[in-house]
Amino acid sequence: MAIQSEAALENGLIATLRKMNYEYVQIVEEGNLMSNFKRQLEIHNKKQLAELGRTEFTEAEFEKIQIYLEGGTRFEKAKKLRDLFPLETENGQRIWVEFLNRQHWCQNEFQVSNQITVEGRKKCRYDVTILVNGLPLVQIELKRRGIELKQAYNQIQRYHKTSFHGLFDYIQLFVISNGVNTRYFANNPNSGYKFTFNWTDAGNVPFNELDKFAAFFFDKCTLGKMISKYIVLHEGDKCLMVLRPYQFYAVEKILDRVVNSNDNGYIWHTTGAGKTLTSFKAAQLVSELDDVDKVMFVVDRHDLDTQTQSEYEAFEPGAVDSTDNTDELVKRLQSNSKIIITTIQKLNTAVSKTWYSTKIDEIRNSRIVMIFDECHRSHFGDSHKNIMKFFVNAQVFGFTGTPIFTENAVDGHTTKEIFGNCLHRYLIKDAIADENVLGFLVEYYHGNEQVGNGSENRMTEIAKFILNNFNKSTFDGEFDALFAVQSVPMLIRYYKIFKELNPKIRIGAVFTYAANSSQDDELTGMNSGNYVSESVGEADELQAIMDDYNEMFGTSFSTENFRAYYDDINLRMKKKRADMKPLDLCLVVGMFLTGFDSKKLNTLYVDKNMEYHGLIQAFSRTNRVLNEKKRFGKIICFRDLKSNVDTAIRLFSNSNNPEEIVRPPFEEVKTEYQQLAKDFLQKYPTTSSIDLLQSETDKKDFVLAFRDIIRKHAEIQIYEDYDESADDLGMTEQQYMDFRSKYLDIYDNVIPKPQPSATPASNDEQGGEDADGSLEDIDFCLELLHSDIINVAYILELIANLDPYSTDYAERRQSIIDTMIKDAELRSKAKLIDGFIQENVDDDRDNFMAGKQKADGTSELEERLNNYITKKRTEAIHTLAQEEDIAPEVLNHYLSEYDYVQKEQTDIIKDALKEKHLGLIKRNKTLKRIVDQLRSIIRTFSWD
Repeated sequence: MAIQSEAALENGLIATLRKMNYEYVQIVEEGNLMSNFKRQLEIHNKKQLAELGRTEFTEAEFEKIQIYLEGGTRFEKAKKLRDLFPLETENGQRIWVEFLNRQHWCQNEFQVSNQITVEGRKKCRYDVTILVNGLPLVQIELKRRGIELKQAYNQIQRYHKTSFHGLFDYIQLFVISNGVNTRYFANNPNSGYKFTFNWTDAGNVPFNELDKFAAFFFDKCTLGKMISKYIVLHEGDKCLMVLRPYQFYAVEKILDRVVNSNDNGYIWHTTGAGKTLTSFKAAQLVSELDDVDKVMFVVDRHDLDTQTQSEYEAFEPGAVDSTDNTDELVKRLQSNSKIIITTIQKLNTAVSKTWYSTKIDEIRNSRIVMIFDECHRSHFGDSHKNIMKFFVNAQVFGFTGTPIFTENAVDGHTTKEIFGNCLHRYLIKDAIADENVLGFLVEYYHGNEQVGNGSENRMTEIAKFILNNFNKSTFDGEFDALFAVQSVPMLIRYYKIFKELNPKIRIGAVFTYAANSSQDDELTGMNSGNYVSESVGEADELQAIMDDYNEMFGTSFSTENFRAYYDDINLRMKKKRADMKPLDLCLVVGMFLTGFDSKKLNTLYVDKNMEYHGLIQAFSRTNRVLNEKKRFGKIICFRDLKSNVDTAIRLFSNSNNPEEIVRPPFEEVKTEYQQLAKDFLQKYPTTSSIDLLQSETDKKDFVLAFRDIIRKHAEIQIYEDYDESADDLGMTEQQYMDFRSKYLDIYDNVIPKPQPSATPASNDEQGGEDADGSLEDIDFCLELLHSDIINVAYILELIANLDPYSTDYAERRQSIIDTMIKDAELRSKAKLIDGFIQENVDDDRDNFMAGKQKADGTSELEERLNNYITKKRTEAIHTLAQEEDIAPEVLNHYLSEYDYVQKEQTDIIKDALKEKHLGLIKRNKTLKRIVDQLRSIIRTFSWD
């Protein structure tokens, strides 16, 4: 039976959409696209045009609309799509032009087209385009069955660089499919393939097949609703986000409850699955309902209040009012504020103390919807009862990743008892299966059995183990770690032990302390119903730790501004800011084990008794999705918690199969690696075998086979039992590195991938079939072959430490070049650095040694490197200009435009070549040659 072709898949999808009452429109190129847009916009705005006594925009009026739509970034255009445009008509009147009906999302004009040809920096034909009111808002890229789905994703990323422009900048959603696997994602080119999603039903059963996906997702009302209601414009990152199916169903359930009943309920979504985004969208949409007076988002501690506020602000600045104290909360409740974030402590004070409650008595009967964050905390004591007794018409909804059941109830109260029925479930097993969170690698360290639990010797042994294994667990510090200990006194002892060991990594600590009477109890999290606080340490011990922190980072924190200290640790652990040195390891007792959300945290060390929801919450600090390199959250237990781990996983995954959540033991992964290595070496016994590969298909087979080795190698090396020098892995580390070099050689020959617009597009780009042997779209997993640690600062430090008069100078010099060659992103720059060392160390030893003695040698070296790069880049541009007889100004213009928009402006070169009056074939060859060289210059001389 023949494999279904891409064309057949495309035709089948279009037939399905036409049956769903989409109008098919044939659009050949951008001129037709604009004409169709004008007609559809006139249909959509017929009421507004009727006020003018006509059915069409004049050409001048439509030109105004076009000019308005052309300006701005992709993010700003997404806002324009959702806004009304005040159009001044030719007769001096004003009408408000609507591009998208967000309130009545079914009442938009839906069309489908295919093979629209776009002449950008490259000629492309897009597979299937869904137009809403004439604007291309959904782009569908297809691959035939058997082709990796990521090829379609990579193709879209190329389109971002080479062809998307004009009305195609208004795309909101992409869908990719090879018939059997289908995923969707928002128009956010920086997010990566990890942030593409399956669609599912309400029970989390995925619709992978394209026909099933289309039947639901492309229903006109559903698609209209997704674009109108469930795309979030993230103001912080200036990007588009789209809700995942479980988030969609949860918000829909809450809206249905609010509209149709007064019943309460809770949402059980596993920790790390995007609860803040879900709750924000729920609060936002509920607040838009006419009969709802206020929406309150209630958290249980001030640290979560701060974090939630900043996250909400990132989604929509000004959409929520934070409340810094009870007086401020009361003012907000008295005002017209529609959405309020507060803590349960402040809210309890507001309703319990007469001084406050009398001021808000007038709203106690109002229709108030309360959304409680992590509803298993704080809601079984008097605070929750007081709040519910005061707000007699309140409707409450809870969000939690770890509900309280009978099995894990401390005092017999359960989440269902307080909040009613569960409205939607998305469990950790679902999230791991969907790759929305990571699984856990849990290892148990027993150490010296003769060392007693809690003794100083045992703690020293554990501290040494952590320091010795830290780089292995965190990929040489690319990620960071938490160390959870039983009590504050134990934390203080551990901290002093680490300090005595003089660690190379940056270590800090945070814990609650004895607050004086002028401080807010909420600061220490000690006044929160039945919430069990951390043990209270002495303020002077904390201050001593802060003093070390201040010396390490140049800060000036004290116990008087504990909140600022806490927030600074939060930022440094997240490793988001290049101007902030990160904190590598943070010692905690209870803080950061709930609420803290960082993709850069991948390891949790545990010397603390944990069980049930506390255990899952703590473990879940490590399992946020980031990239290929972060494959699971790593937990190292220094206590025997296996029974507790298994019990907690069974309870919160609703499964008796912990293997769905916890990674297999080392021996099992080792066996898998051995088999992969055996099969690989049978086919490619030596690296010389790779040199003999001729066809693209043979090279592709090698790349795919070694890619499996790379992925398993990245997984196995994080296990504590892994030893790269072991002789029973099936492939030595030297063999691995040698084949790795061959793998990267093939990648280098495949890059640059995009072809310039003047040359014929590949079959793939023109909408034809994929070549079986194509290397162009393969995911080379470069993330796994690049270390964030090997950056310009690291290389400069190695150069600064070179002693040109030492006996091992040549060896250490070569090791710098070898280090770069082994890194996927830096190998193209190795020759450049080699020249820099030659010019600045080999040929200028006296000056180099003098510079090395300065207070900040690396800063001086960095300036010299920047000057060297600028000089060599200029030389490369002038050499290319001379070789191709083209003005250097043209090449510089091309490069400056690329630096600015990160898109290839091939027309700049094309226009310059037209003036040379070359024949078409020669001009195309010259264009391709020049653009390839410019791409090489970009790769070599661009170094963030």
